[in-house]
Amino acid sequence: MSEHTHNHGTNASARQLTLALALTGTFLVVEVVYAFLSGSLALLSDAGHMLTDVMALALSLFAVRIGQRPADRRRTFGYRRAEILAAALNAGALFAVGMYILFEAYQRLREPVEVQTTPMVVVAVLGLVVNVISARLLVGGAEGSLNVKSAYLEVLGDLLGSVAVIVGALLIRFTGLTWIDPVLGAGIGLWVLPRTWTLLRSSVNVLLEGAPEGLDLGLLRTDLAALPGVVEVHDLHVWSVTSGEHNLTAHLVVPTPVTDLLAQVHGVAERYGIEHSTVQIEPEGTHAGHGEHLHP
Repeated sequence: MSEHTHNHGTNASARQLTLALALTGTFLVVEVVYAFLSGSLALLSDAGHMLTDVMALALSLFAVRIGQRPADRRRTFGYRRAEILAAALNAGALFAVGMYILFEAYQRLREPVEVQTTPMVVVAVLGLVVNVISARLLVGGAEGSLNVKSAYLEVLGDLLGSVAVIVGALLIRFTGLTWIDPVLGAGIGLWVLPRTWTLLRSSVNVLLEGAPEGLDLGLLRTDLAALPGVVEVHDLHVWSVTSGEHNLTAHLVVPTPVTDLLAQVHGVAERYGIEHSTVQIEPEGTHAGHGEHLHP
């Protein structure tokens, strides 16, 4: 991946996050106020997600800006992992909100609360418009960045929450069944939690320098060992610095010099989406028998 391409993608993510933050931040105050005025848990759930949206978008944008700083003597890989830290924090916060909403829904089912449907509908419709625009802004960058994906999932959860609030308000108005509100609130939480857990797991995997998801390390080792002249592969490490940026280090035991071996190794690595490879060539008999281990 070239530096130009990386910067172009980073700048695009920053623009998307900035626009989405402006939209959600403007709407947040309105929704929080009306959530308390109406007494609706579904609307409060949506407002809680909107609050985490603003925090998530601000943190994500900050992480993108920090990630653009160049490498220095203390941070030899630069600051790009700040985006993964932001994704993990966002996912953790959203997971906590989802758990709170489930608890609150349980309390509301035991002790029903009167709900004002008119503020619910008005605010939810406005929130739906804001969330649709924000989701459209972020969807393009969600595939290539865990950081942007975390913000996108937050907004998508809010979008579904707005739809649920609208449906719930109409059903309550025409049926008078107040239990609909906490059930919808719980439904939003149950939809968000598994997706948030997946994102949190992916973020933690990067922070622990685990092998990139979807990469078959055994097959990679087999392909490296199959290169001409290579008799053994050991100390193989593959990890991600940030989303979509994978590194590899390995020791190859080669009894006799092989022309263009390093170029062939890099070619194998690129097939696995690994942009940066560091390889040590060892003559046969020098390996001290450390045994292969994965990174970390």
